[in-house]
Amino acid sequence: MHRLPARYSAYTLSLIGFVVSIPAAIAYPTWTLVAVTLALLSLLGTYDLLQRKRTVSRNYPILAHVRYFLESIGPEIRQYFIQSDTDERPFSREQRAIVYQRAKNVLDKRPFGSLQEMYSEGYEWMNHSMAPIDIDNSDFRIVIGKTCKRPYNASVFNISAMSFGSLSANAILSLNTGARKGGFYHDTGEGSISRYHRKPGGDLVWEIGSGYFGCRNKDGTFNEKMFVENARLDQVKMIEIKLSQGAKPGHGGILPAAKVTPEIAEARGVAAGEDVVSPPRHSAFTTPLELLEFIEKLRDLSGGKPVGFKLALGHPWEWFAIVKAMLETDKRPDFIVVDGGEGGTGAAPLEFINRLGMPMTEGLLLVHNTLVGANLREHIAIGAAGKITSAFNIARTLALGADWCNAARGFMFSLGCIQAMNCHTDRCPSGVATQNPQRGNKLDVADKSERVYNFHKNTLDALSNLIGAAGLKHPSELGPEHILRRVSKNEVQPYMDLFNFLEPGVLVDGHTNNPVFEKYWNEAQPDSFEPPAFIVKLRDTKLH
Repeated sequence: MHRLPARYSAYTLSLIGFVVSIPAAIAYPTWTLVAVTLALLSLLGTYDLLQRKRTVSRNYPILAHVRYFLESIGPEIRQYFIQSDTDERPFSREQRAIVYQRAKNVLDKRPFGSLQEMYSEGYEWMNHSMAPIDIDNSDFRIVIGKTCKRPYNASVFNISAMSFGSLSANAILSLNTGARKGGFYHDTGEGSISRYHRKPGGDLVWEIGSGYFGCRNKDGTFNEKMFVENARLDQVKMIEIKLSQGAKPGHGGILPAAKVTPEIAEARGVAAGEDVVSPPRHSAFTTPLELLEFIEKLRDLSGGKPVGFKLALGHPWEWFAIVKAMLETDKRPDFIVVDGGEGGTGAAPLEFINRLGMPMTEGLLLVHNTLVGANLREHIAIGAAGKITSAFNIARTLALGADWCNAARGFMFSLGCIQAMNCHTDRCPSGVATQNPQRGNKLDVADKSERVYNFHKNTLDALSNLIGAAGLKHPSELGPEHILRRVSKNEVQPYMDLFNFLEPGVLVDGHTNNPVFEKYWNEAQPDSFEPPAFIVKLRDTKLH
């Protein structure tokens, strides 16, 4: 006999109490109120289990209503009972509210003006135009891989990498169903393509990490035949090589044997019930030149689909070495996704989460500037990810040089994630980040996929309103002149003055006054990721 989970305790006690209180109420009329109360609680718990819109209620019948009650009190009191914007959770209440409202098609307007932070250092905004434009269609798109046989016409807002195994089967189904309806892509994460990615038929970007899941030999090396089988699926639109990720750059992952179910093993091409290890680096290439050869190989094997890579920026000379390899060989990726060090949904050591990897703003600027300075920018599309939950987040990211944006946690919130911070414990109350079927199966695919679709659509509608107010017709027209930041109480600067933007071709010509490029560009070598000689010399001096 299966034991009922502890989270059903309130419901179970209500039912037992109601049954026990009936004879007491008959014998003693004063017990009638107790019996009625327990009956109502039992009915409420039964309703919680049967309804399909609130996964937390299905997983925590009756108990979930305590949380909902505190939420309903109002922001001026709720902040003392729920978390405030000063807590240590990755997203503020304000950011989560935006996602929830748009996912549920709730009115996202508010009275009484703007945020108090407008006069605080670091506050950012977008300037409007005296000649605004009314934009009819907010389905903004860009073409990736223009010179490929099978270029992809992508939305400017998509689902970032989250693997089946990290997320539940119903979460993957909901994300891909929403992506199919909205016409945007769903990145598989390095866990490869599962049956739950395939079933709805939404566009996929297949992410290949150092474990080569889905295209892997038994010894963990790359398998061409398996790659072709997956890469040539019509549903797969692009191939993304993961060099590193925002959550834990430079760190391999371990999926414990207990979590390697037959379904996960099927998707990843590994043995069920055995530990699965992702090494910290790839075995298919060891130098920048070999990386570009690998990209060319995958593009050919996939039938001419766009192939690129994702990375969280680290040592600048390693990135410069890749670009120098592009210039030397005339081989290049079709796209690059910059994953900010502040981003990522995967569990990682605290130091990796907080102190490793370049933030998205600095990483994106370095990638964009390098490609501009090397006369490569027009050939390579740039995506970016890192805590993007709103239309303004998208606008500022595109103004910094990106062509499109990805979001992970924003779409998790649209599924009903309440940021309980239990992703790594398998006890996710919303059924999103768990492999426990008793929890994950409570997430209703029909309802949550509609919320995924709504979040995407309403966010792009808001972006349409923003850029129209700025007098622009398409997000691609956004530039560093459109976004401003308060750098002190008495000073405001537009991005174009705040950041250093390179002129086209200056790296090829050898003329730049940017200290990062001056120090590392000339020292970077296309055939090696090794540090420059002066760095090695400094290390030797310190060691001896």
